[in-house]
Amino acid sequence: MALDTSSDIRNMVGGDGSMVSRRIFIDPDIYEMELEKIYAKCWLFLCHESQIPNPGDFFSTYMGEDPVLVVRDSRGKINAFLNTCRHRGMRVCRADAGNAAAFTCTYHGWTYGNDGKLVGVPGYKEYYYEELDMEQWGLVPVAQVDSYAGLIFGTFDAKAPLLLESLGDMAYYLDFYVNRCEGGSEVIGGTFKWVMPCNWKLASDNFTGDGYHLPVTHISAMKAGLTSSRVRVARNGYHSSIDGHAASFTMPMLEVDDRWPPDRWPEINAWFKQRYEESEKHLGPRGRMLDTVVGTVFPNLSFESFTMRVWHPRGPDKMEVWSWSYVDKAAPPEAKRQMHLYHQRRFGPSGSFEQDDGENWNMCTASTRGRVAQRYEFNYQMGKGLERYHEDVPGLLAETTTEHNQRGFYRKWADMMMAEG
Repeated sequence: MALDTSSDIRNMVGGDGSMVSRRIFIDPDIYEMELEKIYAKCWLFLCHESQIPNPGDFFSTYMGEDPVLVVRDSRGKINAFLNTCRHRGMRVCRADAGNAAAFTCTYHGWTYGNDGKLVGVPGYKEYYYEELDMEQWGLVPVAQVDSYAGLIFGTFDAKAPLLLESLGDMAYYLDFYVNRCEGGSEVIGGTFKWVMPCNWKLASDNFTGDGYHLPVTHISAMKAGLTSSRVRVARNGYHSSIDGHAASFTMPMLEVDDRWPPDRWPEINAWFKQRYEESEKHLGPRGRMLDTVVGTVFPNLSFESFTMRVWHPRGPDKMEVWSWSYVDKAAPPEAKRQMHLYHQRRFGPSGSFEQDDGENWNMCTASTRGRVAQRYEFNYQMGKGLERYHEDVPGLLAETTTEHNQRGFYRKWADMMMAEG
């Protein structure tokens, strides 16, 4: 069924994001629109600065389904390029990460410097008669590249608002995820990658702050002690929606021993007691105000305790998950090791929470394939009308368990899908 007008998109999210058509999770035409309207327009997370610390370091990633090479060139400047040769489209770099002064296409041998310039063409004299304008055939650059608190983003849209403008008040919350202490954060360990048969939006939606599923989906993991305590979250939990971005947090902070029991996570517990003092020094009085729980930077970057992940789209019913463990750079080595272990047990490919969530998202996607099922919408009405502004923190807030952030996510999705150009 073809889309007729932009009003079709708005109707698919009930106008306010509270009633969402199953079609947006399975329709191939909608997926192709997403690649053009969202992934070719939004600021997308590329990598963390700690993953390319030295001149010549590179990291291979994706923006939507476009392969991208993020490179710190020989002068130390961070750039990003389409990872495809300008001659016939072969990948110029097939390694996940490393260090290189140049990249040579293994098809015909065109060579590019780590600044993206075309520096070598076999047969330049004999076959091209020196008539190929090498200045015009460098790697295609990502239009804008910028970073915030060590997080490197890029957008293909040269006219997109600057990164800080796009993040808006979400930058306030990102400080609590990745910039609580002097030196910020760093990624430790490698990149976990796996493919799941589900739509990318279900994962982004979940990480905006779906606390409703915790005592049902994750009850076994919680009873087994594989997670930190959340006994007080329902009493002081908040959800902030910022133009599609979302942060969920507790305010005031949980007691450290309640969140990271010293009998199970002694080094994390000890570091967090110190970290609250360090956070106040680094961020000022707000540094002791709140604890972040989960969050999503629209469209597909999400955070939870010590885990940062991107939901790469691979079709309407498939996504590739890339997951990293991130820690405070100033933390002691043993505390970092425990944080990494906590990440692996919960959100590695075989992590307890990851397995639980994946089963839900896979089944939700599968259910949308049915023609009759598509007649019935998903319900995101929880807590509707109870949102308010708070004098201490930014964004439109809702308290305790709610679907406020999900509604904001789908309103942003609809806005971008309806945008001209």
